[in-house]
Amino acid sequence: MSAVILIIDDDSDITNLLRIYLEAEHYKVHIAHDGEEGLQMLSRHSINLIILDVMMPKKDGILVCREIRQNNQTVPILMLSAKAQDMDKIYGLTTGADDYLIKPFNTLELIARVKALLRRSGYLQINKDSSTECLICGPLEINKQKHTVSIDNNPLKLTAIEFDILCLLCSKPGRVYSSEDIFQLVWNEQEIYSSKTVMVHISNLRAKIDRALNGEKLIVTVWGVGYKVEY
Repeated sequence: MSAVILIIDDDSDITNLLRIYLEAEHYKVHIAHDGEEGLQMLSRHSINLIILDVMMPKKDGILVCREIRQNNQTVPILMLSAKAQDMDKIYGLTTGADDYLIKPFNTLELIARVKALLRRSGYLQINKDSSTECLICGPLEINKQKHTVSIDNNPLKLTAIEFDILCLLCSKPGRVYSSEDIFQLVWNEQEIYSSKTVMVHISNLRAKIDRALNGEKLIVTVWGVGYKVEY
């Protein structure tokens, strides 16, 4: 069954181009030209991934992303923006986007990012050793096959990127992973485009776990080195 992708962007040239490339990969594509229309489509269709522009009429991408995350923590969101400053990227990722591409972008790179996000979300399944499907990490129970995390049988809602980072850190408790390590192992890319990208996702993940554990710390920062899980 083909993945269903929702593109929310007011630039018809971009949406038409993306439709051609995505449909060539056998994805089903829906297009919305402003934020309000995008949210309406999301409520009417089962969507596996969202490509979301930041600058749009009626309701911009930041507001749309925030609204989506209030109701849906799992659908991957790839944000597009003409703004290249680090703070703009951080702001977009903080609101709940999983990945961020700067316009103009290479269409083949976008397709690669789409495939990676679908794989992380569990839509594109990869054969794994059944012995590694479930992972107990202190108070956390992680099911890799179902892409679920629970604490005392209470589900913890994470984005696809947050889930992959948590799996990495919990796979070897006590080991310190640098931002470069995390980026290469989670994003499957050799060159880190911004260490702040990793920092923002770690911060979001840590905040969710800390709330669920009533302030108890699980992810620890080793200053100047990286991050580890400790319990």
